[in-house]
Amino acid sequence: MSTFLTAEQLDAQISDIRANIRDLTEQAAARSGANDDEHAQNLIEAQQEELDRLLKLRDTLGS
Repeated sequence: MSTFLTAEQLDAQISDIRANIRDLTEQAAARSGANDDEHAQNLIEAQQEELDRLLKLRDTLGS
């Protein structure tokens, strides 16, 4: 199933993910412990992958 998004919708999702990454980074800095660090890093990496995917998609819309 393919979902089509407008440029505005993509921009909103990109903004949300960037905010999530900022929040996760701040939360990780406030915590300590190897398990917390690994979990936070995994969440940040997943959000970064989604951000990269959306930015690539947005770039193809601009072409």
